[in-house]
Amino acid sequence: MLVLRRKIGETVMIGSDIQVQILGIEGDQIKLGFLAPKDVQILRQELYEGIVAENMAAKEQTSQLQQEQILNLLKNFKM
Repeated sequence: MLVLRRKIGETVMIGSDIQVQILGIEGDQIKLGFLAPKDVQILRQELYEGIVAENMAAKEQTSQLQQEQILNLLKNFKM
């Protein structure tokens, strides 16, 4: 992990096309601004983790549903 100290108004570059600027400090919170290409998704960690959990649940549900559909097709299949 890279740890940096920055002052308000200073910027950190990630690669050549993502900028993170320190906009302000309010109490124990830091206000950040992000400038990135539109195809780069920027999310708070708790939102990202929620999306990952939902995707995993949907994948499990879909997988189980597909197995049930295959079994039903096999039951109905007559030779």
